[in-house]
Amino acid sequence: MDFDFNLILVPATLIFFAIWLLDKLVLKQRKRVKSGEIATESMWVSWGYDFFPILALVLIVRSFIFEPFNIPSESMNPTLLTGDFILVNKFDYGVRLPITNTKILDSGEPKRGEVVVFRYPLNPSTNYIKRLVGLPGDKIVYDEGNLTINGEKVAKVALPDMGDPAYEQFSREQMGTHSHITRELSGVWSASQAPFVNSLNNGAFVASNGHHWEVTVPAKHYFMMGDNRDRSADSRFWGFVPEENLAGRAVYVWMHKEPGWHLPSFSRNGVIN
Repeated sequence: MDFDFNLILVPATLIFFAIWLLDKLVLKQRKRVKSGEIATESMWVSWGYDFFPILALVLIVRSFIFEPFNIPSESMNPTLLTGDFILVNKFDYGVRLPITNTKILDSGEPKRGEVVVFRYPLNPSTNYIKRLVGLPGDKIVYDEGNLTINGEKVAKVALPDMGDPAYEQFSREQMGTHSHITRELSGVWSASQAPFVNSLNNGAFVASNGHHWEVTVPAKHYFMMGDNRDRSADSRFWGFVPEENLAGRAVYVWMHKEPGWHLPSFSRNGVIN
């Protein structure tokens, strides 16, 4: 999710708005055609009237209400699969201007357990999607596969009938009001290779080989993790997500398409929990 369509949409909308406004205030070709003063209006004026309302509507919906994204990786498996097309609620975390991402209206705050789209802190032109695990001020402790947040253990129930127990374990996790499934690989402690968590506490967590780590989330920042815990580059690897990088809450899978010439499928349509 590394291309911002608004980089095309915003300039195009402004250009056609300028053409529409120029005719309304100066050229008045549309008005003169209707009065019979001239036979036709120029192609550019016609395009201004035809395209500006459509582009403006698309821009408003994408920027302030819902924006579509597609899932390019397996980091949120099994909640989201590669090839899923999703809708992201752009209103829940505050109304922001397109391109600059400047917040102009507070409309809500993220909640623990939500699936969030955000601008990658190390490269803000790239969008990431992960599950919000830590809110500002939270102390998160990971120990032998179990998460504890502010001293309260995150409920986790093994699902032995899913997948192949020889190399993967699926569990149902309850985080806030959100119940979701996570995937972990047998004997793979990915946090052992995570630069961010291993840079904390003077190397004490390095000695645990990924079995144990702790973080405290600073003000106006969030800690994100993928549901596919051992196949996700997330906050364990590159750190906290600033509040201003939040883009919206993932709410619905509306289509799935496998790579290549496969036809789209709607069998996975549903609410994202």
